[in-house]
Amino acid sequence: MTPRRLMLLDSASLYFRAFYGVPEREAPDGTPNNALRGFTDMIATLVSTYEPTDLVACWDNDWRPAFRVEAIPSYKSHRVLEGTDGSEESPEKLTPQVPLIREMLELVGITRLGVDGYEADDVIGTLTHRFTGQGPVDVVTGDRDLFQLVDDAMSVRVLYTAKGGVRAPDLVDESFLMTKYGVPGGRAYADLAVMRGDTSDGLPGVAGIGEKTAAGLLAEFGTLAAIRGAVANGDPRIKGARRTRLEAAHDYLDVAPKVVDVALDVEVPGDLVTALPDGVAQPDRFADFAARYDLGGSAERLSAALTR
Repeated sequence: MTPRRLMLLDSASLYFRAFYGVPEREAPDGTPNNALRGFTDMIATLVSTYEPTDLVACWDNDWRPAFRVEAIPSYKSHRVLEGTDGSEESPEKLTPQVPLIREMLELVGITRLGVDGYEADDVIGTLTHRFTGQGPVDVVTGDRDLFQLVDDAMSVRVLYTAKGGVRAPDLVDESFLMTKYGVPGGRAYADLAVMRGDTSDGLPGVAGIGEKTAAGLLAEFGTLAAIRGAVANGDPRIKGARRTRLEAAHDYLDVAPKVVDVALDVEVPGDLVTALPDGVAQPDRFADFAARYDLGGSAERLSAALTR
């Protein structure tokens, strides 16, 4: 029996990359199709290269969940489309392609999962946690937030696409985190991310505490909770500007972990099928779809990758 290997896609991260990375083009009916083609090719490459037995395209049913906004109102606020009730800004030519990506996944037979009130990150965290002990997990994303899931003991790594795409991603394991950020694993990375902040997500971080200082504090005290305990107890190892800055950030540090930490307990269907299909699930309809939207070689490569 083939050992199981789960691959989890941060779908929005990938289709945004496909949109910006593949030259603009249109289907015969004028529908933009560069993100659709690029996303299809990405899956073909990932399946061919890493040979997962299980694959889920994880979805942002809520790109800016209320529980995170309540904790930190600035969370992703700069990305809200003006004049809407909270819709995310999205390129005009990408918007019509997202439903087509969903349709493509359905025709091919790849499971897509989003949960109302949560981001794809939370779905990924939950499925990673649920898969514990069943085999390795590869998380595919261009977002550093998911580095917190890295766990060598559980064989969880991140294929980080921000620089090399899906063809040459950074393989993020605990050694990578230590070399790049000076932290020993995913949990420590989450604590570092809280202190560092992230302007792209509207997280201010602790003013004056950068990545290196945060890593040094974690190396000395182990966890953010221990660092805060040392500050509260007057530990002489934290003094001067570092103490002042951490004290000033008290309220932020109370709530930031609620925003940074991905959920591990989202309610997902108990009978969720994650197995990768052996061949395209609906070949005739997929062939019609591929012709209608001019997927060409992208569709052929995905069909070939799924035929094992």
